[in-house]
Parts: sequence; structure tokens; C-alpha cells
Amino acid sequence: MMYTKKWSRREFLKITGLAALSAGLGLWSACSRSARRPNILLIMADDMGFSDIGCYGSEIHTPNLDWLAERGLRFTQFYNAARCCPTRASLLTGLYPHQAGMGGMVSTTNPPGPYQGYLNDQCVTIAEVLGEGGYTTLMSGKWHVGEEQPHWPTDRGFDRYFGLISGAANYFDISRTKRPDITRQMALDGEPYTPPEEGFYMTDAFTDHAVQFLNEHDREESSPFFLYLAYTAPHWPLHAWPEDIARYEGDYRTGWSALRKQRYDRLIEMGIIEDHWALSPPDAEVEPWSSVEDVELMDLKMAVYAAQIDRMDQGIGKVLDTLRAQDELDNTLVMFLSDNGGCHEENVSDRANMNIPPGGEDSYTSYGRPWANASNTPFRLYKHWVHEGGIATPLIAYRPGVIRQQGEFTDQVGHIIDLMATCCDVAGVKYPGKYQGREITPPEGKSLVPIFRGETRDGHDAIFWEHMGNKAIRQGTWKLVSTSAGEWELYDMDRDRSELNNLANQSPEKVNELVVLYQRWAQRCGVNQKPV
Repeated sequence: MMYTKKWSRREFLKITGLAALSAGLGLWSACSRSARRPNILLIMADDMGFSDIGCYGSEIHTPNLDWLAERGLRFTQFYNAARCCPTRASLLTGLYPHQAGMGGMVSTTNPPGPYQGYLNDQCVTIAEVLGEGGYTTLMSGKWHVGEEQPHWPTDRGFDRYFGLISGAANYFDISRTKRPDITRQMALDGEPYTPPEEGFYMTDAFTDHAVQFLNEHDREESSPFFLYLAYTAPHWPLHAWPEDIARYEGDYRTGWSALRKQRYDRLIEMGIIEDHWALSPPDAEVEPWSSVEDVELMDLKMAVYAAQIDRMDQGIGKVLDTLRAQDELDNTLVMFLSDNGGCHEENVSDRANMNIPPGGEDSYTSYGRPWANASNTPFRLYKHWVHEGGIATPLIAYRPGVIRQQGEFTDQVGHIIDLMATCCDVAGVKYPGKYQGREITPPEGKSLVPIFRGETRDGHDAIFWEHMGNKAIRQGTWKLVSTSAGEWELYDMDRDRSELNNLANQSPEKVNELVVLYQRWAQRCGVNQKPV
């Protein structure tokens, strides 16, 4: 009796859909791996500031990211959504966070709506869209857009998953996380995962599983892949391997003000910022370095933070080496960015850990406001706010044969909502109007591919933010912004991206015009339908 395989819908799409779409693009070849549609590797850092990697002005050793930058394109005016959960929701769905149910942070108790705390049924993820279009969908790292099933990655389109379902944890031993309000759930595919008691370090584990998934895909699949690699580094707690910390100890004894000036000068020299954008004044709540009593401790905090970024970059290098060995790197779009600016949060532990030096698993602390002020050079404020220090992120894009101006910069404005449209464009996949019988909210983003090609993109009429009552709109060179307790401020981003010269009183008509646009957007997206 002849055996006939019964193809699943996913398997059928991976063969027929891939062939049809690729044939339409003139790319299909049954015997050539390189003729496949491009793979997509999307890498996200956690709580990393604008100037924290070498190719964006940092002293931290990031040779693999620098390699991508030298052969790719760096964006100087790309934006995230100010905090981990909203940014991840926008990245995955191509919508503003509120439209996806993630206007605030994760929750299991909020009522359904824009702030419910997990991805809703009116959105689709990149994994769901690309999976329907024939891609194998992989994820390793931090999820943080739904902490209970059925809101895990494998419930939202990922074929394989390893990582941290929640938002932060002890890097060496998640059972020792010292915050009662933070869950410590890890998962492998759709099942809870308990790390080994010895030799575990979360950043390395994310890298290792990403490499494992790529190797398994290389052996078993003929489809292109989408890999979302979402590191928790350098999010607190300050945990790193001793050999990585040793590389930086002593480097920060000149203090945070000196570091800000050094990075500012490098950013200008590299052409990432304009020399007429002044370095923002030191945060008023940051004490002068000359008043610091424990210089050794403060130096160690920044050294551990740098070590976390260094180890992440080492992991990225391992992933790139895997793709090189598979002869897939030149057929892969690689994008790297951060979910928000540097983190000012100080009280991240209980008292039992407060006097333990950072670095090892017994400690549980952050690097604090002073060093975060340096991470966000030259901008004001931090993660959580929507001034530039909270929302400006590096974006590196690497794609041989597509990115025309390798090693160059673009000042065209982009937003995290653009990544869904970019992935669909690159994959040749259409964003659906319906998914599994449900009506889906139309996407808000626009593809970055024209920018990759050196063209001037037809950009957004305006882009918007709201998080915890902090709100902003950017329209062209104008930005209107306020803190949750403050008045509207107006800035000319061409002349003053450091947001130092408030023009609100000089241009009340422009303020009123932008306020109207913001209010229309807020009403459309359900902003502030829940009290902050």
C-alpha cells in the first residue's frame, strides 16, 4: 500500500506558498539555497542607551555589532516605544502598543482593552504573518507581552521558543530573583523550563538556543527563517562573568560627567549627531562625581553593565558565525536595536542585597541614574519617558546587495511600528485583513526597505507616543512632548534634538495644531481609557 503524507496547513504553505511567492519575485530555484527569500534576524537589547555600543560612540567593546554597522546602515533617528512591554508589542505587531493591548505593562488582572497587559486578538505577530507565508519562525529571549498561556510565543506563531516569559530575572539563578512583583517563568517551546543549577547564564543561554535552532533549521528545513533574538542584557540586575567584568574595571573612575563628554565628542566625530546639538546638562538629581564617596563601587557598577553588553555582543558574534558556516549570512537581513533608553531605576531589590557588590548571583542591583544619564548621551531623561533619552535607539540594518551605502548613516525618521512592514516587504508576504477568522487591525508602520536602498522614503505624517501619562508627537522636524505631570514642550529636532530650547510659548499655533493631531490619535487608539 502506497503511503501518502497528509500535509498540515503550515507545511503546505511552506512549499506551495513559498514557491508561488518566490516565483512571482523571479527568485525561485529548487536546487539553490541562495535563491530562497531572505532570512530575517531581528536582535533586541534590553534597557540599553543610545550611546552604549561602539558604533554609536561607546567605549564598550562591541566588535560584532561594529562589523554589522561597517557593512550595513545605521539609523540616527529611529525610535522605540519608551519601555519594554510597549516596544515589544509594537515590534511584533506593527501597531501602536495600545492597539495591541499593551499600552502599559504586562498584567493578568487588567480589564480587556488598550491596557489589558497581553497581546489581543485584533493583532497579528510577525511570526504569525511570516509563518503563514512559509517561514520557519524562531525566538530566543525575553517575551514580556503576556505571562500566562495562551499568550506565550508558541501561542502567537513561533514554531520554536526558548526564553524568559517575564521581564527580568537573576542571570545565574532565576529562583533567586529578589523582586516579589516579578515572575520568573522560563519556557522551552510551550512548556515551563527550569535552568540547570550550574553553569547557567541567561545571555549565553539565549545565544546557545538561537544557535541550536539555526542548526536544526539548517538540517531539517527548506524554508527561510525569521529569528527574533531578544536579549535581557543589559537590564538589571548587574550580573556578568568575572572575566568580562575584569575587562572594564577601573575604566570608569573618571566618572559619569567625563564619560558623557567623551561619548558626546565621539558621536559628533562619527557624524551620528550634529555639532549644534548641545550636550544636555547633567541630571539635576545626579550628584557630582567629586562628591562620590565609594568610587570603587560606582566604577564596578558601570564595569558590570559594560560587561553585560560585551557578552551580548559575543553572543551575536556566535550567531553570525553560525550563519556564515551555513552560507546563509549574505542571504539574511539582520537588524539590531534597543527596547528603550538607559534605565534610571535604583531600588530594584530588597534590603538583603543592597550591600552586596554587583556582578555575582548573590547581588541584585542596577547601575542607577548617573550612569544611565551617560548611556543616553546626549539626550535628556530615560526609559519610561518619551523625551529623546527614553525613545531614541540605535538601529543597525545589514543586508548585502540591498543596502547600498554600506557603513553610512541615515537621518530618515523611523519607528518601531515599521519593523512589521519591513519584514513583510522583505519576505514578500502580505499583511492579512483577517487571521483565523478574526478581523485584524490594519498596520501602522511603513517599510524601511526604500531607506535600505538609499532612497528617500515616503515617511509618516506623524508618529506618536504615550506611556504612563508621558506623551509625544513628532511631525517632520517638530516634536511636542510632555511628562505625565508637565506642560507641553515644543522642540525643533533639526536645531535642538537635545530638547533644551522649549519653543512652546513662541509658537502656540504649532502647539495647538499638534495637540489636535495627538488627541485624534489618542482617541483612535484608546489611549488613557484606563487611569494612569
